[in-house]
Formats: sequence, structure tokens, C-alpha cells
Amino acid sequence: MAQPQTPNGSVDIPNASVPSSVQLRLKNMPPRSRSYMAEPNKIDAKYVNPESPPFPAFRGYHTFSFANDVMGRRLPTILGKAIEDTIITLNGLSKEDEILDLLSCIERMDTLMDDLKSNKKLTPIPDDGSGDIAIWNKEIAKYFQGKDFMSAPWIFAEAYKYRRLHSCFSFSKYFQDYDVFFRQKCDTFARSSHAVFELATRFAEPFHIPNDDAKKLIFMELFQVCLWGNSTDLSLLIDMTEEDIKNLQSTGGDQLAATQKNILGNDIERVWNQLKNNKNGRIDFVLDNAGFELFTDLVLADFLIQAGLADQVKFHGKRFAWFVSDVTKKDWEWLINSACYGRLFKGTAEELNSLRALGNRWKRYEQQGKIIYEQHPFWISGYTFYHLLEVSPDLFLDLHQSKLVFFKGDLNHRKLTYDCRAPPTTPFSEAIGTLASAPGAPPVCSMRTIKSDVVVGLPPGVAEKLDKEEKDWRLSGRYSVILMSDGRPNEDVDYEYTP
Repeated sequence: MAQPQTPNGSVDIPNASVPSSVQLRLKNMPPRSRSYMAEPNKIDAKYVNPESPPFPAFRGYHTFSFANDVMGRRLPTILGKAIEDTIITLNGLSKEDEILDLLSCIERMDTLMDDLKSNKKLTPIPDDGSGDIAIWNKEIAKYFQGKDFMSAPWIFAEAYKYRRLHSCFSFSKYFQDYDVFFRQKCDTFARSSHAVFELATRFAEPFHIPNDDAKKLIFMELFQVCLWGNSTDLSLLIDMTEEDIKNLQSTGGDQLAATQKNILGNDIERVWNQLKNNKNGRIDFVLDNAGFELFTDLVLADFLIQAGLADQVKFHGKRFAWFVSDVTKKDWEWLINSACYGRLFKGTAEELNSLRALGNRWKRYEQQGKIIYEQHPFWISGYTFYHLLEVSPDLFLDLHQSKLVFFKGDLNHRKLTYDCRAPPTTPFSEAIGTLASAPGAPPVCSMRTIKSDVVVGLPPGVAEKLDKEEKDWRLSGRYSVILMSDGRPNEDVDYEYTP
């Protein structure tokens, strides 16, 4: 009698004695590897897409990666805190229609929490009239049908959660722009007085720097302050004391000298040469965290303008609350106005007057067009920056006008590098794809405190040594990178370019 065949033509021989699953008892075998790298194969550029990045993506079900902890534990915790914050606001309301409106928002957040904890499939985002819905739902339909929170690439699934969180409020009558993280951002910045006054008292008065050597020395130190200011990331640092924050934000010279050895990939000399050899023009910052990090970004921008290294600095923020501590327009205005008028910090008359002087100068810069804040919808999309030219050619053309674009922080670095398992020695300009290789691509610098799995741009042997000596080095925030790509700024933008 002919044996039954499987769909691929092979013979299926039933055997009742074979158990449905086999349990292996490997008492004397080596422990299961938790290596980040298993020599993954690189995917041909023509096949790269959001579901299939250049190297295998990190996904929530990967127990060896930080994605597993974020998707399984941290995101529900963050959402729980967001619900608690909204309830605090609810308890302070008196008008019935506002109470009912905010209760509906909380109910939608409860639904999101259930979807997250139950690992539901990613569904289209309801149309709330925002301009980004079509982009989101097209990406979901094209690449992520049938995917859930844990099986979709981590970078997309995490962004999707924050877009869903915004949708909890976007249908509201009274609370469309409610920021569930704003109270937390304010509280954290309020505990940063030591570092804020340290910088304010040094930079309050306008200055004239006589030569490039002096400018370079100040730039090198201030740039590192700006780099390590990225340590204050509210999505990663929970329940910190004021002393913990002070240590993270230390701006002392000895502290900076001690941490310089922890910059594993360091293109700071290239960054300085790009600024020095292309004086004036526009510098861009793609912002990361609100609060102290934004304060240091503004101090650095102020220095670049006064030192004649830039005519204009453009800051790129988010349109709504994003990844807990990312900068929104409200955060931007609140920080500058707090510096000018607020009583957030307790300090001496000299310290408070220095802070006001800084805030007032930044306001004048805004009025004069020397500093600009913008919030393009691409920054709150699910796409990585590999697709910036394809999805938002208008933004790519705008960045083409910049002589150097700083991408701040861990999330921006993940989006630059497609958040995939590229070998640590992968050159940065290769890892960021079209943002380096496309005609018209601007010079790019990533300033990142390392707090997630993806690492590129390191010298040979560095990652392997740290993997052996410090198990958590990719997540601890003790190490950082300053990586630069020269781009192709002298060429016209080619909107038809494909890698």
C-alpha cells in the first residue's frame, strides 16, 4: 500500500511510538549561549524592508536580547505609570463632561494594556485625523500582517505601542494633547539643579573665544557633557534618587576625563574638523530626551553660535509624547520659560540670575531665527531612518541643507542602524544605509549612550572583550559612542535613488 505523502512530496511514516515532543536532559553540556552575535548573514540591500532589515532584527521573543525585557516587562510598567498619572489628573477634575472624557481615555489605555499583556496582533490604528495614520496603517498592512507585539521587530512594535498610546487621547474633546509623561519629565529635571547651575554659571555671559585651539578645548569638554546628558532616560531609569541623578549628570572635568575611556567608538576629532572647516551654516539636532539633556543641547547650540561655528541651529522634536522622555514642543517651551521665569530650582542669587540670562538669550535666538524648533511627522512614524528618503523626501531635502546633523540618544541610534544584529565592527556609514549612501545625504553624527543591544562602529575585539568581562555592558549606560558619516552633501538629492 502506498504511504501517505506530505504536501512537499516526502513520505510521512506514522509511528505511534514516537512522542509528540522530545525532552532532552543535557546535564553535562555547555550552557546555552546568550551571545548577541551568531554570525548572522547580511541581507541583500534590494530585499531590505521594515520586517527584514539588513541583519536579523531584535524581536520581543528573543530571550537573549533586551527586547524581551522591554516588551514583556518594561512597557507594561511604563503604561501602568501612565495610567496612574492620568488618574491623578482625573481626580483633580470637577466638571462632569471633562471627567467622562478622561475616563474614556483611561478605558482605551486599559484596552492597550490588555493587548500588550496578552501579546495581541498588531491591528490598524483608528483614523483620528492625524496626518500620520495612513503611513502607519500602510506599513502594518504591507509588512506586519499577523505579527504580534513579541514577533514583530522590536523597533517597530515599541513605536507602535507609543502611537497606540497617543490614540487613547487623540479622540478626546478636552485632552487631545495630554502628555502622560510630562509630570515625570518635570520632576526629573527639577532634581538636576546641581548640573544645571554648574553650566549656567559658566555660560551665562556672552563670550569671545580668540582662536580655534581655545574653541576646540571648550567644544571637546562641552560635547562630552552633551553626550553623557543622555544618561537621563526616563524609560530606562526608574525611581532614581537625587544623588543618583547628580552622579549621572556630573559635569566636572575629572568625571569627564574618567568617562572618556568609555567612549568605545570615538569620531569626535572628525566632528570638530567638520565644524571648523565649514564655519557658519546650519547645524541640526534630532532630539532625544527632555529635561537636562535638552538643556545641555541648548548650551552646546549656544556655544556653536557664539563661537562662529554655526549661524543657525535647528532642533527636531516629536509631535506628541513618545518613548516617555522624548522632547515635544511643550517640553521645549516649558524648559526655556522655566529658565526665564520659573522657580523650579533653589539656588543662590548668582545661580538663578545666570539661569535667567541663559533663558533670555535663547528666547532672543528664537526671535532672531538663530534657533528653530520643528516636529516633522516622520520622527513619530514606525519607519527607521533607512527609509527617510523614500517615505519623507521633503525632510531628507531639508536635512541636506545642514552641514552636520546630530542624532541624539539610544532610540535615534537604533533607528539609524535599523536596530538589527549587525556585527559590532560594522562601519557606521554602512550601518545607516541610505542616510550615508544616498546622493545629497548630509554629514551625520550619532551621540549615543549605549543602552540597548545594537552596537556598530567599534574597533575589532572591543565587543568580544566586554562580552566576557561585563555581561551587561550594552545596557548599563556606562559606555557610549560618537560616530560620524561624511554623507554625500555636495551632490543633488536623487529622489529615485535605491541602494
